[in-house]
Amino acid sequence: MTATALDRIPDLVAGLRHSHSQGVTRPASWRRAQLLQLRALLIERGADFEAALQADLGKSGTEAQLTEIGFLISEIDHALAHLAKWMRPRRVRVPLAVQPATARVVPEPLGVVLVIAPWNYPLMLALSPVIGALAAGNAVVVKPSELAPATSSLIAKLVPDALDRRAIVVIEGAVPETTALLAERFDHIFYTGNGRVGRIVARAAAEHLTPITLELGGKSPVYVDDSTPLDAAAKRIAWGKFMNAGQTCVAPDYVLGRPEVLRELAPLLAEAIHELYGSAPAKNPDYGRIVNAAQFERLTSYLGDGEILMGGEYDPADRFIAPTLLGNVDRAAAVMRDEIFGPILPLIEVSGVDDALALVSGRDKPLAAYVFSGDAAVRRRWEAETSSGALGFDVPALHLVVPDLPFGGVGESGMGAYHGERSFRVFSHEKAVLSKPLAPDTLAPTIMPPFTLGKDALVRRWLGKLLERSV
Repeated sequence: MTATALDRIPDLVAGLRHSHSQGVTRPASWRRAQLLQLRALLIERGADFEAALQADLGKSGTEAQLTEIGFLISEIDHALAHLAKWMRPRRVRVPLAVQPATARVVPEPLGVVLVIAPWNYPLMLALSPVIGALAAGNAVVVKPSELAPATSSLIAKLVPDALDRRAIVVIEGAVPETTALLAERFDHIFYTGNGRVGRIVARAAAEHLTPITLELGGKSPVYVDDSTPLDAAAKRIAWGKFMNAGQTCVAPDYVLGRPEVLRELAPLLAEAIHELYGSAPAKNPDYGRIVNAAQFERLTSYLGDGEILMGGEYDPADRFIAPTLLGNVDRAAAVMRDEIFGPILPLIEVSGVDDALALVSGRDKPLAAYVFSGDAAVRRRWEAETSSGALGFDVPALHLVVPDLPFGGVGESGMGAYHGERSFRVFSHEKAVLSKPLAPDTLAPTIMPPFTLGKDALVRRWLGKLLERSV
């Protein structure tokens, strides 16, 4: 990875603003062309992206295709299929008092937007927001994560060659480069990462009154009761937790259940892990690695916060931590305070659904919550009594692949949502357009001074009809 020279950043951003002001990005034909070219890049250089993701995260080629490359191609296809509809102005009703007139909502590009990506899905989370930004007709600065250097370098090398350099710039680097970018004026900033940096982004954006989308994280709980088939639940929980070695923002963070449920569930989870990754996950090409030494040390420090029911092995030289189940975990332990973001799954005993709901509601609102229960009343309570970015019944993480579902957090887990049409809307301004003919003139006789007795009577009659309406 080669960091972008700091003194180049203002000129690069200014160049994008000039391109946008000249209308380069506005035509539907340009937007479609960029999306098609990005799609072609992902297909033609898919093997190179697989290799970069393997180097950064130990990610298998199949997982790279499923969760990063294929995910992006699917999003592009959805945008291409619906772009004409999304761009079309929407007619809205005009009240009788304003008629004759017509009113429309016209989506227009915001301008120049900044996308700051994280390291855990360094390709998908860098380019997924870009799809929405390009579809909406914006110029874009992409800042990949320096913690995934192979992927960052490949994005910086390939994306500007594939897309229109007048309107797309990739900035590589770390804190100094990100700080320099945040000093510039953008029309929207889209940040994916942690809450600490999210606050820095929000403060910098406030200096320019720049709108922001913050896709953060949080401790996504799983509740399991005995009304669900525990063997099937165990396999889905293990899949959602341990893909990408647990480094997924919507991964199950901890499991809640009554003691007797957890006693039955624990060996089923161990069996599911064995089925997914074999008896030697360190040698299994489908199981990833921790991104760097700092994250590795943070994660291994949690291993003493409970009884290791399965796993617990680790290798610093390989950044390997085995899929691990923890029992007898105190609710105040560090592993229950911090978002784990790794392959460690605490099993937390609760007395029942009331206790579980109280525990989750007493914490920051998570990015997702998952419930495995066949009891309709329990499901209704989780939907009504908890707040989270998403709620999944009987499956974790899969809501991400439904383009018409909003993906985003609430409170500490983020603000704003995207995917599908919402990605287009995030990077668009919805301009109100009203057209009222000069003739016949219905304003002077009704709402313009001087307010005669006749106009006063008209206004009061109109107000009286409003007050008579039932609400």
